[in-house]
Amino acid sequence: MFPVKELKRSALISLWFAFLTFPIMVIKVDPIERIVHWRWDNMFFIAFGSFVLSILAKVFMIQKERRASRKKRKIAAEPLIQRIAREPRFLYPLVVACFAFGVSFPFLFSTYQTNIMTTALMYVVLGLGLNIVVGVAGLLDLGYVAFYAVGAYSYALLNLNFDMGFWAVLPIGGLLAAFLGVILGFPVLRLRGDYLAIVTLGFGEIIRLVLENWNAFSQGPSGIANIPRPGFFGMEMTFAGGITYIYYIVLVLVVITIFVVNRLQNSRLGRAWLALREDEIACQAMGIDKTKTKLIAFSLGAFWAGFVGVLFAAKTTFVNPASFTFLESAIILSIVVLGGMGSIIGVIVGALILILLPEYLRALSEYRMLAFGAILVIMMVFKPEGIISNVRRSYKFKGTNTPEGEIHE
Repeated sequence: MFPVKELKRSALISLWFAFLTFPIMVIKVDPIERIVHWRWDNMFFIAFGSFVLSILAKVFMIQKERRASRKKRKIAAEPLIQRIAREPRFLYPLVVACFAFGVSFPFLFSTYQTNIMTTALMYVVLGLGLNIVVGVAGLLDLGYVAFYAVGAYSYALLNLNFDMGFWAVLPIGGLLAAFLGVILGFPVLRLRGDYLAIVTLGFGEIIRLVLENWNAFSQGPSGIANIPRPGFFGMEMTFAGGITYIYYIVLVLVVITIFVVNRLQNSRLGRAWLALREDEIACQAMGIDKTKTKLIAFSLGAFWAGFVGVLFAAKTTFVNPASFTFLESAIILSIVVLGGMGSIIGVIVGALILILLPEYLRALSEYRMLAFGAILVIMMVFKPEGIISNVRRSYKFKGTNTPEGEIHE
């Protein structure tokens, strides 16, 4: 029988949720007629729906705890999605199918859909870059948007003052952001947890305020317009052709980023990052240079953000400080947390969900952000480790006939 205590708790949750959504769901102002419409039926539906969802969630959690208590040994069937992420016989065909779909996407969908997918792929790269810092190295960075802004303004300012093209500035933007990542890394080497988050948050706001108030350098809040799109051997392209061209550039960058980040995670440096995330003291006791390891994580994460910043400036042809607020850092961090910290496939799925879902929920009109938030809350309740949690490698010796043995995953 369901506990009465949980029924009371679910009733309180439903009332609290109805109170929080009251201004959005119940009150509707008609500015033309100057009257207020009171939609009390919406309040009833919200309260009843949240009550039912709360009951179902609690039932699910109770059943999950009972199943876990019955298991004497922790030998469970691996979820299909994680098995696909690990086994080559599933992974390789899936990668080929996804790449083929990505290449043919502009020919299957409209220019508008291609433009949205380009933005989503840019956030995939940003998420993978932040995943190095937060997911693998365990350094909570809330000012990641600052490196994104450095890349965008690198292209805007170098093109404005020195007439440099996209392909010349692309590596420069990444290197400048990486250099800024090293500068940020030095003062915060001794910080961790919430203190590190506060300092990096302040750093991101400092960069935004400098860009907003230094008019002689960045043209202030007005921003920089008429930034040229990337060229292709001097060929003239239409608007639709330019969007498709940028899409393929971003797609290639996504493939390169996935390859590099995967190799980094499986390298000696990646194992040092994981050790740093788990226990800094033990990491240092094992002879790992903590300073160098942190600086490399900051600089590599910033490098990818600088790359995407240059692409952002080329895609929008306009940059201003309003595009690089704390909300951008929060979205990128949400991609990493929702997808699964340290998981490459999880970050990709999280970026596609967080960027594409609000666009495709436009049919819900003013309720779309409410539905979007509810989906995120439900996701974090039932899958707190992320959509696709990272699978840690385990090594063991197979046999003792050979001097070294065989190590396998």
